[in-house]
Amino acid sequence: MGSFSLWHWIIVLAIVLLLFGRGKIPELMGDVAKGIKSFKKGISDEDEQDTASSTTPGATTAKTVDHKADETK
Repeated sequence: MGSFSLWHWIIVLAIVLLLFGRGKIPELMGDVAKGIKSFKKGISDEDEQDTASSTTPGATTAKTVDHKADETK
């Protein structure tokens, strides 16, 4: 009951083809590919903005706190 045979997959494929048609599946895959490409482009643009802001003069990426002990003792 847990595993599917070859016949099960053929029936599922036939139902998917009947529902979406032969031309619709490549369109869907093309849309998925475009979405992935735009996501990667957005991530790389964000990384470029982060590196550009960290290389500007006067910008610090990490703040440090200097602790000075009281010298009045």
